[in-house]
Amino acid sequence: MFPARLQPVLFAFIMSGFMAFLMSGILTFINLGWFAAFFSAWMKAYLYAHACAFPLVFIFAPLSRKLAGMLSKTA
Repeated sequence: MFPARLQPVLFAFIMSGFMAFLMSGILTFINLGWFAAFFSAWMKAYLYAHACAFPLVFIFAPLSRKLAGMLSKTA
C-alpha cells in the first residue's frame, strides 16, 4: 500500500495508463487496420502514449477538477 500523499501521482499514472492503452489501440487500428503485427504495433504506440499522457494528466487533472466544479451546479 502506498502512502496517501502519493494519491495524486497514482491517480495520474493509472488514469493515463487506461486512457493511453485504449486510445493507442483505437488509433492504431484506425491508422493501420488489422494486420499480423497489430498487437506489437499497439504496445509500441501505448508505451509512447503513456510516457506522454502521464505528466499531462498529472498537470491537467487539478485544472479539470476546477473547471468541472465551475461548470456544475452546487447544492
